[in-house]
Amino acid sequence: MSLFDWFANRKKTGSMAQERQERDIAEGLWTKCPECGVLTYTKDLLSNQLVCIECGHHMRVDSDERIRQLIDAKTWMPMDEHLAPVDALKFRDRKPYSDRLREYQEKTGFADAVQTGLGKMDGLPVALGVMDFQFMGGSMGSVVGEKLTRLAEKATRERLPLVIICASGGARMQEGMLSLMQMAKISGALERHRQERLLYIPVLTHPTTGGVTASFAMLGDLIISEPNATIGFAGRRVIEQTLREKLPEEFQTAEDLQSHGFVDLIVPRTQLKKTLAQLICLHQPQSPLSHRLSLPQMELSNMVSQ
Repeated sequence: MSLFDWFANRKKTGSMAQERQERDIAEGLWTKCPECGVLTYTKDLLSNQLVCIECGHHMRVDSDERIRQLIDAKTWMPMDEHLAPVDALKFRDRKPYSDRLREYQEKTGFADAVQTGLGKMDGLPVALGVMDFQFMGGSMGSVVGEKLTRLAEKATRERLPLVIICASGGARMQEGMLSLMQMAKISGALERHRQERLLYIPVLTHPTTGGVTASFAMLGDLIISEPNATIGFAGRRVIEQTLREKLPEEFQTAEDLQSHGFVDLIVPRTQLKKTLAQLICLHQPQSPLSHRLSLPQMELSNMVSQ
């Protein structure tokens, strides 16, 4: 080996080691925004509730983190944690549904795609359901439907406001008709909640589609969305193939739905807890509002009148 080759190999080995070291250091410490590509210190990103500091892109949040963002510390009381799905239809696609369930349960640590419970939001009691897209795309199966129904019924009995954070690809095909039945079941529970003149607010996050959009996601007294969330029933490609025309870029975005009256308010995640607490406070009978409200009075008045 010549002296030149020895130095070349040493330089190559050194650069590879440095690259590997930099990669190890960066692992978990920095997060790259999928929208603008900017690297952000993960702790700073978490303190900003996983919203990109550079471009404002709302990154996907799991249900545990969402509960931490919305519920006051040490007030969360989970419900129905023991409920777990079963493979009633013995469904199999590329693998048995039972195996798929087991994989996602081990991967996420959750029994299914939703967490429900009671807690306080800025000191106000609330019933909260949080869907988790990490578990089979947040698909709505029997357990998701049962837990949300029980949550709505609990909120009705306790006369609590109900908030559901929606994030789903729709009904779970592996459960067939059993999954589709959940749309009617949850909707029935929400109707009984409405008849008691109690507040229900769905919060639509990216993405909210399919049977979830076709049922409880659009049945709120006030419908809130995060910025740029994808909201719809059928997929964009299916609609384009059916209509045989190109859809506009903003189609099925939260902003587009708000312009057509399907969404009442678009709220950045960093303002979501404060806004929800203000709206809940506004709907509480005989509650002092003047020191708590900071949203424009005209905007709030318009939402309430609707």
